[in-house]
Amino acid sequence: MDVRVKGRGPSEPFLSARDLFETEHDVSLPVEVEIREDPDERTLTGHYDDHHVLIMSRQAATSAMARELALHEFAHMARYEEEHPSHTMKTEEALFLALPGRSVERRKLAHCYQIANHMKDIYADDITLAVAPADKLVAFMESSLAAAVADRPAVAPDGWTQLSPGSDPEITAVNAAFAVALLERHGVIDPSHHLYELAQVAASDAPEVGFDAFRERFRSLARDTDESEYRKALVDVTRAYVLGGANGPQAAD
Repeated sequence: MDVRVKGRGPSEPFLSARDLFETEHDVSLPVEVEIREDPDERTLTGHYDDHHVLIMSRQAATSAMARELALHEFAHMARYEEEHPSHTMKTEEALFLALPGRSVERRKLAHCYQIANHMKDIYADDITLAVAPADKLVAFMESSLAAAVADRPAVAPDGWTQLSPGSDPEITAVNAAFAVALLERHGVIDPSHHLYELAQVAASDAPEVGFDAFRERFRSLARDTDESEYRKALVDVTRAYVLGGANGPQAAD
């Protein structure tokens, strides 16, 4: 892998991630890493005909998770190059098939994009968790979910937030299902882990979401999926979230 780092920040995490990644996988196109000062930007990856771009904030690049974040983004690049359905299928296509003729509130629509990103992440992390220890990822997910649960608002805001203060209880429950599912998929979490307690709190804050159903959907995604199978999975999970498929119909706005 050809990895080039520019900007004010360390190059070591990216080069270390490259060396670890190359033990099992490869990215054919050159990777341009740009470290920015923007504290609100964690990672952003772009794919072009002749190269990939990885933009990371200086805060993230100097954090304990820097190597793991880079590995995760390299895995997305590898999935893109192999034309994996999760990385080539447009989310808009699934939304059109899942919700024909329906008007969906902006908040829910934004959540659907986040759910689609979770499915991409699962296939990317099938790679990263095969080449790197999961300890930091488990700790990161635990702390992120703890922050979201502790700082949840009494009323969900009209807008999208991730696992962060003021998180929307509905998408936080889905995020919790994703975190548990990913770690269970790779057998890297013990049943007594505190993450399960946090996930149950998140689930109880949004019982209409159907935490267990979403956890199973994420965990059981076919490892060798094809385009048709993946499209169906994405359409089904979109319908389940917007229409309440896990616990009965729910009218869309």
